[in-house]
Amino acid sequence: MIDSMDFGGIKQDVSIRTLLRHYGVQLRRSGRDQYRGRCPIHGGEGRDAFHANFARNVFHCFACGAGGTVLDFVALMERCSLYEAACKLQGMTCGLTTSTRMDRAKELVTKRRKVPLPLKFALTPIDSTHPYLAERSITYRTAVGVGFYGGPGLMRGRLVIPIHNAGGELIAYCGRAITAALPRYRVPRGFAKSEILFNLHRAVATGEPTVVVVEGFFDSMKVHQAGIRSVVALMGAALYEPQHRALMRHFRDVILMLDGDAAGQRASQMIAANLRRRCEVVNLPDGVQPDQLSAEQIRHILFPAVQRRLPPG
Repeated sequence: MIDSMDFGGIKQDVSIRTLLRHYGVQLRRSGRDQYRGRCPIHGGEGRDAFHANFARNVFHCFACGAGGTVLDFVALMERCSLYEAACKLQGMTCGLTTSTRMDRAKELVTKRRKVPLPLKFALTPIDSTHPYLAERSITYRTAVGVGFYGGPGLMRGRLVIPIHNAGGELIAYCGRAITAALPRYRVPRGFAKSEILFNLHRAVATGEPTVVVVEGFFDSMKVHQAGIRSVVALMGAALYEPQHRALMRHFRDVILMLDGDAAGQRASQMIAANLRRRCEVVNLPDGVQPDQLSAEQIRHILFPAVQRRLPPG
């Protein structure tokens, strides 16, 4: 269980020096306990951008903005959650060799992150006229399949949002609390959101070569409602390898419009560095989220970026 994981102890038991050696990262000494070199996370240029402090057991890249503890390093290198990174690091303190432990941990994580199978049922009835949608400025036409569910089960009393795979098959529901209840979002146990891009099937169906990438469900709905149909949501602020492959498979270009907070800005830098020339970042004002914008504001911000990505002629 996450609650029983000793994150503090794990960070103390494994050194950043050991991790760098494991991943084959070679750094040059630049001071007492300070080393620097090329960033292994984004692999970009800048031979001295990546810094590691062995005494403090931390790292930071001045090019892509990545930084933190050994947990953050493994999460970024393996494109996994902090909990999965903790599992990997916890294994390094056991009796197995480091390489064997990491390989086994990666194998276990891969098994946990299998792509969900299509559901054999659909939640009914769904009230797509619930006032909560109007409060979020989502129209009935946009909220296809989205609505309040009052039936039995995990999603009872929540606004349910259907999630589909790239082929348009229903694979899960996410339940959004319409009160102050926690958790704010609820998904079925074992659902691997890192394998899925929300709204991908509709974005692919447009045939557009460019896709807009946002963080959340309502961000995606608002962009779609503004007339930009080729839009997907990460369901978070990280782009995982399966999501990366899906973007590269279906689209020529990517326009990133993540939240305007510090986390969104950091994520934009890292994702853009990963996607390189196929990506353009649209920065929002501090603290602003796409779902807080009007349709006119969204079009004003995105249309120039979309036009720049059109092929000549």
